[in-house]
Parts: sequence; C-alpha cells; structure tokens
Amino acid sequence: MALLENKEEKFLFAPSNTKRLFFFLIADVFLSAISLYGAYLLRFNFSIPNPFLIHFGEIAAILISLKIIFLFIFKNYSIIWRFYGLNEAKNLVLAHLLSYFIFTLIILFFPNLFTPFPRSVILIDMMLSVILLAELRFTKRLIADRTLQDIHYKPTLLIGISPNTNNLIKSALDGSLAYSPVGIVTIQSKNQNMVGSYINNIKVSRPQDIPSLIESKKVTAAIIDGSLPPEHLRETYQFLTNLGIRDIKRSSILAEGRGNITELSIEDLLARHPQDLDSQIIQEFIQGKAVLITGAGGSIGSEISLQCQNFGASKLILIDHSEYNLYQIGEKLPQATLCLCNIIDRMTLDSIMSTSKPDIVIHAAAYKHVPLCEANIQSAIMNNIQGSCNVIDSAIAHNVPKIVIISTDKAVRPTNVMGTTKRIVELYAQNVDSKNSEIAAVRFGNVLGSSGSVIPKFKSQIESGGPITLTHPDITRYFMLISEACQLVLQAAAIAKGKELFILDMGEPVKIIDLARTMIKLYAPGEIEIVMSGLRPGEKLYEELLIDDSEQTTSYASIMIAGSTHYPIEQLNRDIQSLLEADDPIALLKNIVPEFTPDSLA
Repeated sequence: MALLENKEEKFLFAPSNTKRLFFFLIADVFLSAISLYGAYLLRFNFSIPNPFLIHFGEIAAILISLKIIFLFIFKNYSIIWRFYGLNEAKNLVLAHLLSYFIFTLIILFFPNLFTPFPRSVILIDMMLSVILLAELRFTKRLIADRTLQDIHYKPTLLIGISPNTNNLIKSALDGSLAYSPVGIVTIQSKNQNMVGSYINNIKVSRPQDIPSLIESKKVTAAIIDGSLPPEHLRETYQFLTNLGIRDIKRSSILAEGRGNITELSIEDLLARHPQDLDSQIIQEFIQGKAVLITGAGGSIGSEISLQCQNFGASKLILIDHSEYNLYQIGEKLPQATLCLCNIIDRMTLDSIMSTSKPDIVIHAAAYKHVPLCEANIQSAIMNNIQGSCNVIDSAIAHNVPKIVIISTDKAVRPTNVMGTTKRIVELYAQNVDSKNSEIAAVRFGNVLGSSGSVIPKFKSQIESGGPITLTHPDITRYFMLISEACQLVLQAAAIAKGKELFILDMGEPVKIIDLARTMIKLYAPGEIEIVMSGLRPGEKLYEELLIDDSEQTTSYASIMIAGSTHYPIEQLNRDIQSLLEADDPIALLKNIVPEFTPDSLA
C-alpha cells in the first residue's frame, strides 16, 4: 500500500507533457485576457467607456483562440522549459504576428462586427501579449535552471578555452552535466586577450587566479579541455591535485555538437601525440598493398593490423600462434586471411608467403615478458631469434619488397635475455643479404595499455583495494600511445631504404612510482599503499633507446636512425646455430652481444 501511495504521489508531482500543456494553456489564456484588458486601459488612459466593453468577451475569445492555434503550430507547447531559448521566442513572436494579422483581416472585412472597436488596441495588445507570454516562459526556465543547480550543484572550473567551452556551459545549464561552471581559466597563450571578458556570464581568468577561484567559489571539481596539448594537460592536472581538487574530468564534443565529459585516464596524462605523424605518407605506403603481419593477435600486431586496414591495405594476412588472439583480431577484420602458425615452423611460413605473395611483411611476433624469458631461456631464444630469422629469410626468399622488424628499447645494453634476443634480431636484419628486399627495424619503448603492461596491472591492484606492488622506487620507463607508436612504425617503414634501425622518440621517461601515485589519485576512492617487491630477474632500472651518439636524424623529428653494427652474416649464422644447441646459452648470448650484462641493475 505504501509503495502504491508513493507511486501515486510521484505521478501527481512528476513533470509530464500533459501537465506542461495544461499549465501553459491556462496561463496563456489568463495572460492574454490581462494583456487585452491592459491594452484597452492604455488606449483610453485607464478610463474605458462602457460601449467599448460590449464586445470585449467576443474579441478576447477570437484573439486568444487564434494565438493558441498558432502557438500549437509553432510547437510552443511541446518544449521542455529548461530548453526554452531564442529560437522558441522567435516562434512565439511569429505566432503572435500571424494571429493578429488574421484578426486585423477579420476587422477589415467585417468592419461592423465589433462596433465600436478601437483598432489601435490590436497593436498595443500584441506587444503586451508577447512580453507577458515570453516572460512566463523565460521565468519558468530560470526556475528550472535554479532547481537543477540546487540538485546538481558542484562548483566547477573550466580549464582551457575552445569551441566546446560554450557547449559545456549550456550542457551544465540544461542539466546534462552534474557540474556548475563558476569560472573559466585560459592557459593557451593565444587566448590571453580574453582574460577579464565573459563567456555565458562566466568570467575568464588567468592560471595564476586558480587558487583564489578555488577558495572564493568553493570549487570542488574541474573540467579540462580535451584539445589541450598533453604537456598542458599533465601540468594542469598536477597543479589542480596539489590544490586538493580530486574530481577532474576531460571534455570533448559529441557528434551533435553538445559538450560532453569523460573520466580523465592515465593514458590521457602520459600520451605525447607526436606532431609529425604523416598520414599521407603512411597511406601511400600501405594503400593497395598486401600486408602480412606476424603476432597479429598481440597488442602491437593487432593495432598495426587495424591501422593497415584503415590506410587501405588491399589484403591482410594475419599470423599468430594463439588461436584465441587470432580469433579476436579476425572478428575485428573479417576480410583478413587468418593463419594459425608458429614462426618457428619455417615450412608453414614458406607456404603462407608463397600463397599470399605479400608486398610488406611486418614482424611483431615475440616473447616479450622479461621474467618469463629469464625463466625459459631456450624458448625465448628459439622463438625470438630462430622464429625471427625464419620470418626474415622466408620473406627474402619470396622477394617481399619491404620487411619491417618490431624491436624494443630493451635491446639497448640489455640486462635480460629478452632484450638480448631482440638485439640479435636487429643485428641479423642489418647484416643479412636482403637481395630484392628492403629490411628495416623499428625500436621503441612501452606502449600504453599493451598486454602485460604495468598500467592494467596497477588498475587491477587498485580495484582490489591494493597494495600496488612496485619493483623499485627509482625505476623509469618510456611510454607512448599504442595507436601512435604503430603509426610511427608504419611511417618509419615508409621512408626506409634498407638496413636502417629506426628509433622512435618516446619523449621523457616516466618514474613508475610517480605513475602509481597518479593512478591512485585517478582511480582509487581512498589511499592505496605502494609496496616495493624488488627488481625481478633481468629487469633494468632505466631503459634506453639509443646505443651511442651516432644516430642520424630523418625528415621527421619523432623518427631517428641508430648507427649500424657490422657483424659478418656467416659468423652470425654460426653463432645463432651454436646458441640454439648450447647447454649454457648465457655465455653465447654475451659473446654475440658483448654489451649484454645480465647482472647489471643500471
């Protein structure tokens, strides 16, 4: 019974189209009658002669009926109060103009219908009616806006000015966002001339004013414009969190042009967005080509596969030894040819190359998890070295014009088996007889969100309540968005002439303990403990991207070329064969890669 009564109460007081219609109809009839009588009063200096009031009721009935009809036609009774704006006000005026125009025609064609009738009342009444009916609607909107602010009031700073700023304020006013903007701060130099002006009645301030705004306006949240450069985004986020603001969002523009906000992610803060991504040269390189990708179901391989599809590859041949990973990427790329194959199997690789005749081979397959490779050295050697050599040799044998090898920053002065195996593949790619093929390797650091990355691991630990486990307080890593890293790989491949070892500019290295602290602020409802577990086998404190200072620049600042290392290919082949058969592979790894220091913590 109580539940039923509660539902009835909600029904009685909840807003609805029917209630809104009746409210406006009754109010419009009442205000129209008042405006007409007021017009008579003004016309006769507040002393209306009795003969002029004889037909007042008939005149009022016709005028009000015409107004109601045209207000219906112009949808003035179908609008939600808080969305009532200038366009709706314009329709209100048009409805009045048509109503009074028709009434004037009636008076002209039937001059004796309402005798005596002062015709000047028509103009006076129209002006009064427009004012009263419009005032009713805008007053109701102001009340609705005030109610929404009372319900959702969360004093918010808008950081950064863009075309989206006004959209955000409108979205907040109409109740689409649970935030109430109380200040706008411009941090772009191009907008400094806007300081002191107003956007939608909200003052534009300087970054230096943020502390005083937070204090005076009782600010509890901030929305940062999503179009800001990543470095500005990071600096602003850090500045706001230092001032105690924890509710920080990122804004964007929806397809329909309205303001939208999303959760600020760690990827937003770490992304660096290279300015020299050249989509045109990538498209020219990929479009109309048959592209074979190994490790196509992995983090890098799947993104490269998707990018190749986006850039117009005529055919995709996707190779992976994991059935599930291959199935997943196949679901996203149903037109691709899926090949379940281990790259150690040279015979199957040759069959695939022969059948598919690729124009480009992109080799992304590898064992990459450092501790697992340390615990399974022979498997890492077999897969990463022998498998890679198989891919390169098969592609050369089948005259593939371009071969691209994905490498890693861990190949620089490696302290682990994984990095050393990747360095040996770099040496092989630089020294093998490539015949009719052009071979290039591309080296870069960690990509955000890849499988086994520290970021999903930290997220999982935060969701479970902690603690976050960190191997060492001083450990640092390079990071890049996976989509941007893969585009730069394709861009480097497009400018490759053969035998280059390309290095991608990964920006500044990030201290992992700072990353953990930032993720706690972003994702944790409270404090999360950070526990040091000690460096894992083969793990380095600092990753490097360049072996020495002999790198060359390219026409793109984000892509460089490392100096080549000569290693007689016959000797390298013998050393690799010995490595595959060795009982003590570590000694042979050090022999091939003298800079390999397995005990180093540098």
